[in-house]
Amino acid sequence: MGKYLARPFVMTWQWFKRHFWQLFFVFLVIMVAYGFYLDAKIQATFDGNKWQVPTQIYARALTLEKGQEIARGEIIEELKLLGYRKVRTPKQSGDYSLSQTKLSLIRREYESPNGFETQEALTVSFANGRVSRIVNTNTAEERNKMQLEPWLVTRLVSGAKEDRMLVAIDEVPQSLIDALILVEDRDFYNHYGIAPLGILRALMANIAAGRAVQGGSTLTQQLIKNLFLSNRKSIPRKAQEALMALVIELRYDKDEILQAYLNEVFLGQSGANAVHGFGLASHFYFDRPLNELAVPEIATLVGMIKGPSYYNPRRHPERAETRRNIVLRLMMEHHVIDPQQYESYAASPITLVSSSRFGKGKHPAFMDKVKRELSELSIDASLTQSGLKVYTTLDPHAQRQAERAITQGLTHLERQRKLDELQGAMMVTDINSGEIRAMVGARDTQFQGFNRVIDAKRPIGSLVKPAIYLAALEQAESYQLSTPLKDEPITLQSDRGNTWSPKNADKKFRGQVRLLDALVKSLNVPTVNLGMELGLGYVADMLHVLGVTEPVNEYPSLTLGAVNLSPLQVNQMYQTIANNGEYKPLHALLAVSTVNDNILWKREVEGQQRVDENAAYLLNFGLHKVTKEGTATLIDKTFPNTNMAGKTGTTDDYRDSWFTGFDKYNLVTTWVGKDDNQSTGLSGASGALGLFVSYQKGRYPKSLARRFPSSLAMTSFDADTGVHLQPGCPNSVILPAISDALPEAQSCEGQLVLPQPKKKSLWDRLFGRRG
Repeated sequence: MGKYLARPFVMTWQWFKRHFWQLFFVFLVIMVAYGFYLDAKIQATFDGNKWQVPTQIYARALTLEKGQEIARGEIIEELKLLGYRKVRTPKQSGDYSLSQTKLSLIRREYESPNGFETQEALTVSFANGRVSRIVNTNTAEERNKMQLEPWLVTRLVSGAKEDRMLVAIDEVPQSLIDALILVEDRDFYNHYGIAPLGILRALMANIAAGRAVQGGSTLTQQLIKNLFLSNRKSIPRKAQEALMALVIELRYDKDEILQAYLNEVFLGQSGANAVHGFGLASHFYFDRPLNELAVPEIATLVGMIKGPSYYNPRRHPERAETRRNIVLRLMMEHHVIDPQQYESYAASPITLVSSSRFGKGKHPAFMDKVKRELSELSIDASLTQSGLKVYTTLDPHAQRQAERAITQGLTHLERQRKLDELQGAMMVTDINSGEIRAMVGARDTQFQGFNRVIDAKRPIGSLVKPAIYLAALEQAESYQLSTPLKDEPITLQSDRGNTWSPKNADKKFRGQVRLLDALVKSLNVPTVNLGMELGLGYVADMLHVLGVTEPVNEYPSLTLGAVNLSPLQVNQMYQTIANNGEYKPLHALLAVSTVNDNILWKREVEGQQRVDENAAYLLNFGLHKVTKEGTATLIDKTFPNTNMAGKTGTTDDYRDSWFTGFDKYNLVTTWVGKDDNQSTGLSGASGALGLFVSYQKGRYPKSLARRFPSSLAMTSFDADTGVHLQPGCPNSVILPAISDALPEAQSCEGQLVLPQPKKKSLWDRLFGRRG
């Protein structure tokens, strides 16, 4: 049977020659099929979304208008934040010069939700703290207003931990392209993805070393490796890289390949996120757009490609400078720069922006609000992967000052009062628009956890009182600022039989007191009497009208602030008050667009006149008096020439210290307390008010300038009874009042004379409690 056994197959040279063409055909079919597979794979990536592009969050754009009140210092801070360079004479985009009365700059071009703004040379003149003139520097054409590009606050990086800022090939300086080609791939425009001589040179080096030590890769091969393959060095991987490079060169033109490389190349690390592409690297290292980089800065970035960590200019400045100068020498030898330029550039130091500036300024409380508003929008998930531009209302200077006020203010209070574990929150909004300018949700301003501005709901104490007085002032025929209120002992009983006897903070009763004085002095008993007289349901309704969305329990204690609200809700309530009764929802988002500037969503804000404008004016008159004569006189002492308004709030056992106040443009709400709800010993005046003042010291507050409604008139009232009097009567006060609701004025002879309160003894005047 042995003769029937099959002989083992042995591939001989003769067999190979006999079947060569069949084998070659099979190999060719396999390679063609594999080529089609690679082509489809490359095409799917190249024609689709190559990368998950981070969402970019922008602050509000600073607008300057003729006649606008603004401090020059604030404009300079904005220019520095945007990376503008102070020079003697502006010559290129991003330059500015400054004198005592003029600012000249070349504004960058940028895209905003309102359209494209071209690069423009502008001169802004100042006089008496205002913008007096805006002109085009080149044409002398006058402008009514100008706008700077919005500051990039932060970038929301995906789970891939790769960050990049995409640039188009026509946005890249030619000197960068020249340097890159010289250093990395001089035959880029002549080869088809692979350079045989480079491969041969690398092969010889690898054979000599006995291992893979050198690449020989073209820019195309580097791009293939970064996009599709691993960094492992092996002959099969190298062969695949070469084949894919050939395929991509046949499919796409050189500019498309180069643009992809410029956006993909790895150039460093920012915390947990990799810095990819020259567009982002220019901001990360130099805080400038790519098209504004100088030649030495371009040479620094190109030199880093060889080893971003090894040549990191922050960690290894000497290595980076040596490598930069090698690149500069190559540029000189190939006539990209001349010898004089080379000598100058090579002698210049590498000037970097601090890495702490990049990726900082995240402002977690504000960003939390942005994310919550974004989650309410219906935006295609695929678009979010392609990178969004999110335009917000953030004022970076207001935010920085709010953070400083919270951190320094709480530290000062703890030292002064021997306290510990104080927490705080602050919120700043634009009165007219409802735009949120700043939010601080914790003492640690970078803490990304519990956001006290939105989520901490605490009793608001006396902050509720203006809502009660406003509810009364809307009933103009019954209540004016002069109306006397009862300041007498009162005991209220609940359905369960519990009794409540509110008292004033000074434990005194005055018999009766003008409505205005009760508001200014924040007296409890007159407020409770007024609230009960109006009806608790009416008070609760007024809170909802002002913008409070939390449920409100209609208990008598509501009249002294037994309602739990967040600083956000308090701010919304007072925004309506400060805006003369016009409600506008507080918001952090302005618009959302794609990375290509196609608008996906844009906010349209329409106000609602929820409260009578006359009543709102009268209330704000009283809130202004609070800062002059009432519980917030610290404001008048600190800013004697600036009119502001506001209200303090204190809760039982001094657990919560509140203050809400406003100037001409902005409303600020501040809360101080402890997370465990223990007493701080701080009233609104001794705690939160100080933080408000600290904030305003760095913000150049503007004096209130309210339009006096035509239906109001400055009117004489009897100082004791509140009766409407003819002008010029003794013992009278002059207050604004709604004219149509007033009874006929009484003559001076018709004044009622009430018994005057007993004069205090010298002892009482020196040592008694103050009213």
